[in-house]
Amino acid sequence: MVLIQVHQLKKSVGTRVILDELSFDIHEGDKIGLVGWNGAGKTTLVKILMGLVEPDTGTVKKIPASLSIGYLPQSTEQFSFEGELNESGETLLKSASQLGLTKPRWIDSETKYLSGGEKLKLSLAKIWANHSQCLLLDEPTNHLDSKGINWLITEVKSYSGAVLIISHDRYFLDQTVNKIFELEKGKLNMYNGNYSSYHKEKQDQMMRQQHEFDKQQRKIADIQQQVKTLRQWSDKAHREAGKGGSNAENRQAGLREHERVKAKKKDSQIKSKIKRLDLELSQHTVEKPDEEMKVSFNFESTNKHGKRVVEAKDLKKQYGKRVIFDKSHFYVMNGEKVGLMGLNGAGKTTLINLLLGKEKPTTGTLWKSESMKAAYLSQDVNDLPLEKTALDYLQNDREKQLKARTLFANMNMKEDKLIKPMAELSLGERTRVKLVQMILQEYDLLILDEPTNHLDLPSREQLEETLESFTGTLIIVSHDRYLINKLCNRLLVIENQRIQRIDMGMDEYEGSKKPVNQDEKERLEELSLIETKITELLGKISFVKPGTEEYLRFDHELIELMKKKQRRKG
Repeated sequence: MVLIQVHQLKKSVGTRVILDELSFDIHEGDKIGLVGWNGAGKTTLVKILMGLVEPDTGTVKKIPASLSIGYLPQSTEQFSFEGELNESGETLLKSASQLGLTKPRWIDSETKYLSGGEKLKLSLAKIWANHSQCLLLDEPTNHLDSKGINWLITEVKSYSGAVLIISHDRYFLDQTVNKIFELEKGKLNMYNGNYSSYHKEKQDQMMRQQHEFDKQQRKIADIQQQVKTLRQWSDKAHREAGKGGSNAENRQAGLREHERVKAKKKDSQIKSKIKRLDLELSQHTVEKPDEEMKVSFNFESTNKHGKRVVEAKDLKKQYGKRVIFDKSHFYVMNGEKVGLMGLNGAGKTTLINLLLGKEKPTTGTLWKSESMKAAYLSQDVNDLPLEKTALDYLQNDREKQLKARTLFANMNMKEDKLIKPMAELSLGERTRVKLVQMILQEYDLLILDEPTNHLDLPSREQLEETLESFTGTLIIVSHDRYLINKLCNRLLVIENQRIQRIDMGMDEYEGSKKPVNQDEKERLEELSLIETKITELLGKISFVKPGTEEYLRFDHELIELMKKKQRRKG
């Protein structure tokens, strides 16, 4: 059954056509992945489907007109949590619990304490509780931990309505969608299957088109060469026919007439060849396939250090009474590519701050090679000076300015973007600014916190290739499973308040985990919920003044939760 009909949809921004007469249907049961470069118009299309943006021309018909749509915007900062949070019933309770959220957090006055990841989880739980007939999800896996992503995969698979998902997460798309809609140069190309099958079909199409284009170009070259040869013969015949002079030569008028006839014959052949070529091109012109836009990253490493670049012994970090991790021993070897894993709130950012020297251990030691230079890419792209332009922010000498411009061009960032305040840049463009800043440094260790967030699919793939060839050391925090599986054959796992080095990749590690019985599973789930509550209270207590009634109430709740946690840990 058709739920949404789109006919001849067109939308322009200034002189640029974003959506060029798009027509398609969304049927019940469709699971559609909407892909394309940053700026291709994906979010604009979804907003038009939601009625938030008006098209220039064309229509969007919902069947029935009262069709209920659950919409997740790219940013949940403006997502409304008011009113219905306490009224949405068991589905919201169940979904939020599965995502690691607890009911006290939903009180309207307390939503200000929610992190970005928690707001995203609550937004998803709220959408599922509304039982909509169609879902439009814009980058739903950004900021989700592995638990949240696995929950979302299960829910999308079992959802009976239609789902349209904007995502650059290839693993997530492979697990959830059965169609791919690709926006390219304002046009919509549709493919059956998941992301991997789309990518293969796209490559096959380009190879076939390139073969046909090359074949036609050879044919054109052959005809053009024949025309060139005929022109040479025709010119010679015309010269011979026009020769005159002595009486003896003039008596050879018959010969000149023969050359004149021959020249006219060549002219006729030329016209025939050109007409044949024009007919060939008018009836069957094979366009040269667009070369895949390449995003070029070029990280270099001095690679001059000894075997170990980082080593922790009996590492402990706590804030007040809350222990983040304790009794942790691990090391990182020079040149290793290590995935840093753990649920939201487990302490990944805390460990990064320790590695960067922004914080100190509570006890124990964290040794780092003194001569090692580390570059850090945070997932927050709003920490840039948004009033500055990209070029002003980089503040390089003339030589580095030229290199920066080249890097931006290779990353598909046009010159006009470089002279705009960064507040006007997209999140993906701001990520590129951070990457260029890193590239212009010399470093031995890259610490990357969600490096593929806000990057489109081609950029993600190129970044993977570059990081794969990087000879220095990598520590990567990412929920992009493709990225971790491709690059990292070592893991640092933060679990149960301990950091552990695992000498295997993510898939192998998850496969090695032994199943637990139901009682143990429930105990671990309860521990996880207690940990979440402790994290929430620590966030809230940081907002209030010590010694106040509210502070004492939060402190008492924390002490009780710590006791409960110790009892459940046994």
